[in-house]
Amino acid sequence: MDRFIDREKELAALKREYDSKGSSLVVIYGRRRVGKTALIAEFIKDRPSIYFLATQESETQNLRAFQSCVSQYLQSDFLRDVSLNSWESAFRFLMDNTGDRKLVLVIDEFQYLGKSDPAFPSVFQRIWDEQLKDRDVMVILCGSLISMMESQTLSYSSPLYGRRTAQIKLKQIPFRYYRDFFTDKSQKELVEFYAVTGGVPRYIEAFSGYEDVLDGIAANILDRTSFLYEEPYFLLQQEVDEIGSYFSLIRSIAAGNHRLSSMASALETKSTSLTRYLKTLIGLDILEREVPVTENDPEKSKKGLYKIKDNYLGFWFRFVYPYRSYIESGHTDLVMDRIRDNFIDNHVSYVYEDICRERIWELSASEYPDLHISKVGRYWDRDTEIDIVALDPEGRDIIFGECKYWKGPVGLNILMDLKEKASHVHWNLGERREHFMLFSINGFTDELRAYAEKKGDVSLLT
Repeated sequence: MDRFIDREKELAALKREYDSKGSSLVVIYGRRRVGKTALIAEFIKDRPSIYFLATQESETQNLRAFQSCVSQYLQSDFLRDVSLNSWESAFRFLMDNTGDRKLVLVIDEFQYLGKSDPAFPSVFQRIWDEQLKDRDVMVILCGSLISMMESQTLSYSSPLYGRRTAQIKLKQIPFRYYRDFFTDKSQKELVEFYAVTGGVPRYIEAFSGYEDVLDGIAANILDRTSFLYEEPYFLLQQEVDEIGSYFSLIRSIAAGNHRLSSMASALETKSTSLTRYLKTLIGLDILEREVPVTENDPEKSKKGLYKIKDNYLGFWFRFVYPYRSYIESGHTDLVMDRIRDNFIDNHVSYVYEDICRERIWELSASEYPDLHISKVGRYWDRDTEIDIVALDPEGRDIIFGECKYWKGPVGLNILMDLKEKASHVHWNLGERREHFMLFSINGFTDELRAYAEKKGDVSLLT
């Protein structure tokens, strides 16, 4: 993939750090394949820089590799031939021989240095305090093991705590950029590609040459030699112990057990034994906990539901993990038939709801600036479920929305049903200003369009 898409805010943040006077220490972290290295490469391409990729080798091997990077940057035969026995010596030589322009020093996969030597964060803290913080240098510490990067660079217990001047937790690319990746696809096709690749640049690249998403799935996921087939194992195995317990929990949620009690029942265990696993998976951006958007105290709400936040993992645990025996035995056609029959209703339609909720934020900031929305989510109670409820807790505005990813156009009956359900939402009754938004992948009936034109509180969006 030749073009660099999105990441404008992240590049702007890095530029601000570079343009600031003196030193800066930036931490960039996020899941594997989310584009951290590509972001750094784009940033440093026109700036004096050293890029060092740490490995899981010994500290000695990493020090030698770092020394080689520095000697190549400085074009120093002396440093190339001499044997340094400490990180302090390597950094001192570098800082004593840099030019006038501000240097960007990148240490990628920083967590491996702390993994090979638990004392390394303390060593680097001393290097920063004594050699770097008063110099014209920008240091970027980058890593893909979220838990280790947080413990080694961001947590209060880390020796580096308080030293960073900025941090970027790099997320997946939002759906609104998919048109830039797949320029020849329809909106419906874009949604389906996003439902599998989930905004992860490496996954997008793997699917970029396929006309149909199902063909991409067959080639990139159900093929046992493809990297995506085993990807969830690699994502989790270095982040957590007891990977089997985590897999069982995620599979349970993928099967429809969204309440803590139903998960515990499905796994035949106590609810209290699952909380630490859920907390870890939320911290890794794999799961999220939802409560009805009208809840005043979400953290204490007893209505919490858990969902898989990552589109690819959601797909994999619904359609691949339960059927690995078929795939391993060469019967991928049976798995492909199941995907073909259930892909839309059991996966894409839910992702489409997430896309529509994200669209609400964009609309409230641009096309509907008078709607001062600050909370967007879902609503449910014992009898009612609404795909989108967005509100202004400080004012009177509330939006009710439904998202329909089906073959035909949406009709007036859907709007009437939505209005009926809205009457059961007891938020600011009697004072609120209601707005209704319907999202449809295949448009709307003429009857609904005519009705919406007469009303000032109904928006139809495709």
